[in-house]
Amino acid sequence: MGAHPEDAVSQLSALLENLDAPLKRTFQNVHQGYPKETLVRFLKAREWNVSKAHKMIVDSLNWRIENEIDSVLERPIVPEDLYRSIRDSQLVGLSGYTKEGLPVFAIGVGQSTYDKASVHYYLQSHIQINEYRDRIILPMLTEKFGRPVTSCIKVLDMTGLKLSALSQIKMLTSISTVDDLNYPEKSETYYVVNVPYIFSACWKVVKPLLQERTKKKVKVLHGCGKDELLKIMDYSSLPHFCRREGSGSSKHSSTDADNCFSLDHPFHKELYGHINKQASHRELIKMGSLHVSIPDADPDDAKIVEVIQAEFQKMSEQTEPTNGHKD
Repeated sequence: MGAHPEDAVSQLSALLENLDAPLKRTFQNVHQGYPKETLVRFLKAREWNVSKAHKMIVDSLNWRIENEIDSVLERPIVPEDLYRSIRDSQLVGLSGYTKEGLPVFAIGVGQSTYDKASVHYYLQSHIQINEYRDRIILPMLTEKFGRPVTSCIKVLDMTGLKLSALSQIKMLTSISTVDDLNYPEKSETYYVVNVPYIFSACWKVVKPLLQERTKKKVKVLHGCGKDELLKIMDYSSLPHFCRREGSGSSKHSSTDADNCFSLDHPFHKELYGHINKQASHRELIKMGSLHVSIPDADPDDAKIVEVIQAEFQKMSEQTEPTNGHKD
């Protein structure tokens, strides 16, 4: 049982006054002028346990320094053709905003292949999107609305999810671990759409293992989810794969300007342009991928990964020609 929220924030704030100068500097990049809201996020992630939240923040700040995260928006992935191939195989983008002003991030889970570059490039790209969200987009929205906007929603497209996705589990676990330990409670809700049988089967066994807080965030919608999503956002903010039933997240299902996964979409143009502009201010641009250390996953999260792997393996065995029955 954690401390009372107000007491917990006060206690955690007092502990962080003893941070050394480098940690304080990187913490400013994290909180962007809203330290209390940031402390609340870490406290929620640790069930309001002050000592655990304190350790989590300090570990995260050290991770940022060790991996030069504060300068990640000055490290373009070059040449552009390499970055384009990453965008074509790591499907993520900003499709718009909810009626309350939260960014809507779309993720093509089922059709992301992660097979055009090393894990380091994919992690670098993912972290760059996180940092651009937290340092550019959310502060802009905070100023626009006159109140702190510190989170987003995510729409996960499961179109094309296959048993072969098991080969990507290590990559997805790395990204998830980086997010869980360094960008906690940044997503208000996860809307899951275009759900195939394979997802439904996995969700059935994974859901009971999740914390109640996490379970409440996941909403599995019917079909492409358009009707439900239009209750919280305008049509123009719908991800392209939600605009009509069966549209899927195919890279050929809409124009590149509408497809928020494409490098030609305004969001990715702005992001890549920003990174290149920041890099031009540096005397020496570091080439090559950013080798980010991946923290150890939480034991509970590791257990969930094991369950998913076992379920995929079971379904794989059931689909073999020699095995004619289904559980």
